[in-house]
Amino acid sequence: MNDLAIARALHVIAVILWIGGVAMVTTVLLPATRRLVEERRRVAFFEALEGRFAAQSRLTTLLAGASGLYLVIELDLWPRFFLPRFWWMHAMVAIWVLFSLMLFVLEPLWLHRWFQHRAAARPGTTFDLIGRLHWVLLLLSLATTGGAVLGVHGGF
Repeated sequence: MNDLAIARALHVIAVILWIGGVAMVTTVLLPATRRLVEERRRVAFFEALEGRFAAQSRLTTLLAGASGLYLVIELDLWPRFFLPRFWWMHAMVAIWVLFSLMLFVLEPLWLHRWFQHRAAARPGTTFDLIGRLHWVLLLLSLATTGGAVLGVHGGF
């Protein structure tokens, strides 16, 4: 087994755990919280549970980024970023940057406090907003993942 095979495996495992976690939060945790927890406590309950996922998400996001960068460098894939047919490479980087900004910059510096403040004033609409944002992130992530798999296997 060579280092490229290991890097690919780590990259795929990281993406599965990261985007799979986003899917679980979006399709299972958020709807269950909406049904089982009273409106004024939903955001706090959700954040308590999602906080455990955030640590995993940070780790898997870092692993996906590091392994992806390693593959680009080792396979000299930089020219693909200049060709429109490799749009999915740009999409992977964009999704990674978006999640990295959310997890490592926006959430700890501003977003967490903003949601807490907004939830205190408007708990129902804040929880609805959280749900919509998660759906947008999930759909973008799935489109990117599907595009990447199709692109790698000659689907475009």
